[in-house]
Amino acid sequence: MYKILIRPLLFLFDPEAVHHSVLRLLKYTSRIPFVPVLLRTFFMPGNDKNAVEVFGLHFKNRIGLAAGFDKNAAYIDELANFGFSHIEIGAVTPKPQKGNPKPRLFRLTKDKALINRMGFNNKGVKSAVKNLKKRNTDIIIGANIGKNTDTPNERAIEDYLLLFNELYDYVDYFTVNVSCPNIKDLKALQDREQLLELLVELQKENRKKPHPKPILLKISPDLTWSQLDDTLEIIRQTRLDGIVAVNTTATRMNLSYSEEKIKAIGNGGLSGKPLKNRATEMIRYISEKTEGKLPIIGVGGIMNREDMQEKLNAGASLVQVFTGFVYEGPGMVKKMCKE
Repeated sequence: MYKILIRPLLFLFDPEAVHHSVLRLLKYTSRIPFVPVLLRTFFMPGNDKNAVEVFGLHFKNRIGLAAGFDKNAAYIDELANFGFSHIEIGAVTPKPQKGNPKPRLFRLTKDKALINRMGFNNKGVKSAVKNLKKRNTDIIIGANIGKNTDTPNERAIEDYLLLFNELYDYVDYFTVNVSCPNIKDLKALQDREQLLELLVELQKENRKKPHPKPILLKISPDLTWSQLDDTLEIIRQTRLDGIVAVNTTATRMNLSYSEEKIKAIGNGGLSGKPLKNRATEMIRYISEKTEGKLPIIGVGGIMNREDMQEKLNAGASLVQVFTGFVYEGPGMVKKMCKE
């Protein structure tokens, strides 16, 4: 019903407006006592045969919701009813920021893809913490953290440390985001010296805690193999707990639309089916280089069980979906687990 009736109707309207409207509707209707029960009945996987332990955490299945869907941790209880084993909030920044000018989210329906240039729009860490304090579900929560756009790179560590300490008590793991293509100068933090310094300082802060939390790094699919080798060496040196592969791409790979159409959309990160093969390629490379010892969360182009299995076969321990959830609908997780 979703693909035949609901999705065509939703796709008539602006993608960002639809996203917020659907989430608000979900929030309001979930206040009706029987609605959460119905959602769980229809959309939750019925067994735990897909449960797995990764970086010290117990995941009830291998499928999570990627960062960007619930930036402010405002819909965790509602989204948990759709069967995800974990939800990654954010990207969260220290101060609220509006992000880039609208329109900034675009559908490429024929390719099951999205292009976004959101720009870390969120209400800031204090809002996220307020929402996290109110949540009732025990679903695993990751925090995708990034610096404010107006924070110069030489002070970026201050932003990341602040976010780590503010969110530490309320999330289960952290993902360090230095690879979003929509933040000016952010990708410079992927350079060897800056990235090493950032991760060293975060791990120092982490080790001061009574129970250190897993810290992961989210990487760009646009890294060269030599850049990826440098990144893996930094992960080894800093003893990070895992890697999220991959973020959106600034390239325009595997698209069926005309060059004029793509140029009209402009800059932004491409996600969805066109990214599938590149994401799998990078996951396989990382797994082989680390001899399967580094936990990988696979992201990029996952639309069905086969796509997920491809990522797992390549070396991923978990996967996350975003664009696939938009195109495949609320029954996606249950279907993938059942198959």
